[in-house]
This record gives sequence, C-alpha cells and structure tokens, in this order.
Amino acid sequence: MQKLSLDALAREHLENASVASSGRSAATVYGGHEHTLRQTVLALTAGTSLAEHENPGEATLLVLRGRVRLTSGDNSWEGRSGDLITVPPARHSLQAVEDAAVLLTVAKQG
Repeated sequence: MQKLSLDALAREHLENASVASSGRSAATVYGGHEHTLRQTVLALTAGTSLAEHENPGEATLLVLRGRVRLTSGDNSWEGRSGDLITVPPARHSLQAVEDAAVLLTVAKQG
C-alpha cells in the first residue's frame, strides 16, 4: 500500500511549474500506460493551458488548488479548489485561470 499527500504534490508541482518554461509540471501518481486506471497531478501557472486534445477514456479532474476552465466545443466549466469536473467524451482543452493544480483520473477505454 502506498500513501501520498496530494497537498504536498500540488505544492511541489506548482513550484516546478513556476520555473518551467512551459508553465507546467506533472507526475503520474498511480497507474500508467499498462494499467486501466491512471492518476496524474498536473500543475499549471495562470494563463497556461493544455491545447485541445482527445479524451483518452472516462476521466475526471479534481481541482486541488486554484481555478481552471475546461472547454469542449461551445461548452466550458470552471472549477475551484475542491471541485470535481467530469471530462466530456469529446475533444477538450484545459486552462489555468489562476495558478492551479489538479488530479486527473483516467480510466482508459478497452
């Protein structure tokens, strides 16, 4: 069994993102490509975004810190610390409205 502090990981990756040229930092905390379930902590500095991309499977975003906006087509959802956003099964993008860290959980389609 493994225990992780998501708060500590969010803080660490926000620090890393603040000095990265991309304004982003990420680490897989559970699973990976060989597993169905994968959880990744992503940190983005304010104004940084993940360009539009395909949905890799069922997915949720848990906002650990800050504010983000998830956009898919004409729809968008804003999340703040503590919010859980279900990622739509369509192309989407993610933008940090302010410095933010999220836990992305993905269950890949078989």
